[in-house]
Amino acid sequence: MRWYFVAALLTVLTSSQGILTTLSQSNGKYKYDYATVPFLAEAFKLAVSSLLLWRECKLSPTVRMTTDWKSVRLYPIPSIIYLIHNNVQFATLVYVDTSTYQIMGNLKIVTTGILFRLFLKRKLSNLQWMAIVLLAVGTTTSQVKGCGEASCDSLFSAPMQGYMLGVLSACLSALAGVYTEFLMKKNNDSLYWQNVQLYTFGVLFNMARLVFDDFKGGFENGPWWQRLFNGYSITTWMVILNLGSTGLLVSWLMKYADNIVKVYSTSMAMLLTMVLSVYLFNFKPTMQLFLGIITCMMSLHMYFAPPNMLVDIPTTVKAAPGNLKEVSIEGRTDS
Repeated sequence: MRWYFVAALLTVLTSSQGILTTLSQSNGKYKYDYATVPFLAEAFKLAVSSLLLWRECKLSPTVRMTTDWKSVRLYPIPSIIYLIHNNVQFATLVYVDTSTYQIMGNLKIVTTGILFRLFLKRKLSNLQWMAIVLLAVGTTTSQVKGCGEASCDSLFSAPMQGYMLGVLSACLSALAGVYTEFLMKKNNDSLYWQNVQLYTFGVLFNMARLVFDDFKGGFENGPWWQRLFNGYSITTWMVILNLGSTGLLVSWLMKYADNIVKVYSTSMAMLLTMVLSVYLFNFKPTMQLFLGIITCMMSLHMYFAPPNMLVDIPTTVKAAPGNLKEVSIEGRTDS
């Protein structure tokens, strides 16, 4: 399977993620317990990965599966990070629209670049760091409203809580992605075996979150397993399927590509989300949003394009006869 096909599919799924989550709301609120959605998504990923691992073992008895404690103990960490991130994501979409959520998600490029430098020792060129700064400017520009559209007392189109949660979501996403890439490439274990370990801890931690919520609420609504599907609709199940499929694709990219490819594909989902939001939610894009998206696209091109595409390098000019003679004389003198 080619990585660019996986990246394109991830772009589509990421674009629909925010839209489906918003459509699952009723009057701006969730009728269901949104903490159950990540739990079921993790269970879906675990079931699919277990099935694929069983199939792989059946076809090849020499599948590599490390089971020592030093290796296994590393897998709960990304599960904890993703647990927090998934719940922050739901909270963010209460305050911001889907296009704003996708644009703010591009901040994970900034945090990913910083974490790559700090933890994976991956060096970025000056052009790439400039692209990261340009991306930050673009995401900020897209949020500013003119005084003719809103009160001058507030230059931002969403409550401050939404932006704070959006920044936190981007940081958690980058941290989880960088750590997962390190984990996936640390050894040559089967991808499906690594996924089984990751998603087993994911299921356990999400289950612990549900139990904690029950104790916190004094079991007022009964234990979580009795109301697991309360308020669910077809859209809610689509959100679960979307989250689960996205996680499986991300793990493939972490194993066989890298984090930047994943971030790039999810960032491209921003444009698709904006187009779909105009049709589904009567969203009216502002000029600032339009300029911000263009700036973000320029930043992405600047980050990934090879230097010779960004800088005009003059072609080699045929030397004049006088210069050839001068070089020839210098060569004899050196010898």
